[in-house]
Amino acid sequence: MFSQEVKNNVFNILNLCNQKNIKIVTAESCTGGLIAGCLTEVPGSSRVVEGGFVTYSNNLKNSILLVKLEEIEQHGAVSEEVARSMAEGALLISKADIAIACTGVAGPDGGTPLKPLGLVHLSCALRNYQTMHQKYNFLGDRGEIRSATINAALKLVEAQLGII
Repeated sequence: MFSQEVKNNVFNILNLCNQKNIKIVTAESCTGGLIAGCLTEVPGSSRVVEGGFVTYSNNLKNSILLVKLEEIEQHGAVSEEVARSMAEGALLISKADIAIACTGVAGPDGGTPLKPLGLVHLSCALRNYQTMHQKYNFLGDRGEIRSATINAALKLVEAQLGII
């Protein structure tokens, strides 16, 4: 179902989390739960995967992940600020130690000149460390953008885990 690169990244993350006794949670918008799906594809992943939140709407970003509506209104749902708040909110309301969040424009509709198709913001929050953020402008159709987002998200988690 997932590429070999994704599978390798998932194994690395799960092994690192297991070795460091770290639980992971996802907060997803444009991927619709696919990052959590990748992580839970591996038998035994329940030892380190706390769970995941799919918050497609602004209302759920606010009511579940505690993203301030003012922040969404000021910066837009697809922004660095909202991605950071999603990751930090997922940590706040879960028992996980690390959270990966994504928000973006996967298409085929929804792109604007300021926020074009393929724009994705990723943030990774680790308890007691600074939240990491990356911005991408992926090319391709909806499936390609979502796949690229998954790959990038897993790499960001590995990078964040590498600092501890």
